[in-house]
Amino acid sequence: MNIVWTWDIVRRVIEVLWLINIAFAVWTVFRTRRDIASTWAWLLVLSVFPVIGFIAYLFVGRKISNEDIFSIRSEQESFRERLIARQEALLEKHQLLLQSGRLARARQLVSLSSSLDDAIVTFNNRVRVFIDGQKLFSEMIRDFDHAQDHIYVEFYTFYADELGHRVLAALERAAERGVTVKVLYDLSGSHGTTYKFFAHLEELGGEAQPFNSKSNKRLSTPRLNYHLHRKIVAIDGKLGYIGGFNIGDQYLGEDPKFGYWRDTHLRVAGQTVIALTARFGMDWNTTCRKTKKERVDLDKLLADLEIERPSDPGQDVAMQIVSSGPDNDNFAIRRAYESIISSARQYVYIQTPYLIPGEPILESLIIAARSGIDVRVMIPCMPDHPFVYRATEYYAKYLVNNKVKVYKYNNGFIHAKTMVSGNNLASVGSANQDYRSYRLNFEVNAFTYNEELTAQLKQIFENDIQDSTLLTPEYFDQQSNWRKFKQYFSRLLSPVL
Repeated sequence: MNIVWTWDIVRRVIEVLWLINIAFAVWTVFRTRRDIASTWAWLLVLSVFPVIGFIAYLFVGRKISNEDIFSIRSEQESFRERLIARQEALLEKHQLLLQSGRLARARQLVSLSSSLDDAIVTFNNRVRVFIDGQKLFSEMIRDFDHAQDHIYVEFYTFYADELGHRVLAALERAAERGVTVKVLYDLSGSHGTTYKFFAHLEELGGEAQPFNSKSNKRLSTPRLNYHLHRKIVAIDGKLGYIGGFNIGDQYLGEDPKFGYWRDTHLRVAGQTVIALTARFGMDWNTTCRKTKKERVDLDKLLADLEIERPSDPGQDVAMQIVSSGPDNDNFAIRRAYESIISSARQYVYIQTPYLIPGEPILESLIIAARSGIDVRVMIPCMPDHPFVYRATEYYAKYLVNNKVKVYKYNNGFIHAKTMVSGNNLASVGSANQDYRSYRLNFEVNAFTYNEELTAQLKQIFENDIQDSTLLTPEYFDQQSNWRKFKQYFSRLLSPVL
C-alpha cells in the first residue's frame, strides 16, 4: 500500500517521535538521582535537542556507577576512621585547634572542615607560593631529583608534550635509583596520553594508572564531569604540592590561544604532607581494584604519625587538606567557601576561571557585598569553553548589579582557584566556583590559617588588578543582543556545564 505523505501525516509522525523522545528523556534523567536544577536542565537539553542532546548526555551527563561510588566510599571511610581516631587521640594530649579570640573565624572553619571531611589540621608547615608555571615545574623537578623514598603524583592533566616528557624523565630517573614512583591521572583530562607513555617508567619499577579505569584502556567515552580534578604531589612524607596547575605546555604559557597562564600553586614542607599522602593513597587504592596494581600501604606510611604543636606561629602555616567529590553529599569545599564569605568582616577576594556559583555561594556573595564587605571576583578575559564562559559572563553581570566588584584579567588566562579573607584565611586548590567543582568532580583544596601567607596571597590578587579591567553595568549594557542571548541561554544550562 502506498502512503501519501500529506502534511497532516508528517505532523503526526513528528508528534509521535517527539513524544517518544520526551519519554526517553524522562527515563534517562530520572533513572539516576540528581538535584532538581540538574534534572530540569537535562530535561530541557534532551527535549529541545533530540539527537544532539542525547549525544551531549553521553559525554557529560552519565554518572559514576553505584558500584564505583560504593568502592570509593568504602576505601575512604575505612581509612578516615583510622586517621581521625588518631587525631582525636592527639587532641587528648594537647589542643591542636586554634585558640586566640582573634582567630575565631579560623577556628570555626577548622571545625567545619573537620566535621564535613574529617580533615586533620596540621602545623609547622613552610609554604612557598608559585604563580608562574616555569618556576613551579623547575622547582618540582628538582625536588623529584632529590627524592629518596617515594614520589606520588596526582593530576587531572598529564599531557604527553614537552613539559610532560620533562616531568616523566625526572620520575624515570627517580625510579631508576630505587625511589617508589606512582602516577595517577584523569583519562579524559589527559586526552592524548595513553598507558604507553608511561611504559618505560613501569619498566624501571614505577607505576601509572588512570583514575577509576583500567590502565591499558585504549578507548573510552570521554566525560566532562566526574573527573579526578585534583592536582597534588607528595614526596618522602616531607614535601608536597597542591594548587591549580596541571602538567602540560599550556600551563607554561606556551599555547598561543591562551598566552600567559596565570595560576596559583603551593609548595609545602611540613606536617600537611601527611594529609596529601593520605589523599593520594585513598585515590590510588580506589583505582587498584580495577587495575590490580600494588596498593599504597597507608598504615605503614603513617605509622609514625605525630602532629606537633606549632613551633613558630608567625612563620609556620596551620593548614587543612579538604576534599570533596560525587562520592559524598557533604560538599566540604563548597561549604567552606560559603563559611568564609558569610563570616567576612572586611573583604573577600576570589579568583576563578569559571564563575557559575550555586545559589548558596551566589547569595552569600551578594549579602556580603550589600552589607558593605569589599567583595572582589576575578575571571578570565577569554573562554576556554564557550558555553561556560557565557554563563560566567551572565553571573558576572548579576553580581556586578549587586555591588560585587568583578574584574576581567587581561594578561593571558587566569586559572587560579583562590579565596582570601581577613587576616589569616586563605584557600588554594583545584576547586572552581562552579557546579562541577561543587558536586561533580573530585577536588582538593588547602585551607590555610596564617597572617603572612594570607597577606601574600592578598597582595598577589591586588597586583593582578593592575592587569585587569573592572567590569561595570555599562560594560554589559553595550554588549550585542546576540551575546546577551547566549549568556541567558548558557545560564539555563549552568547545572550541566
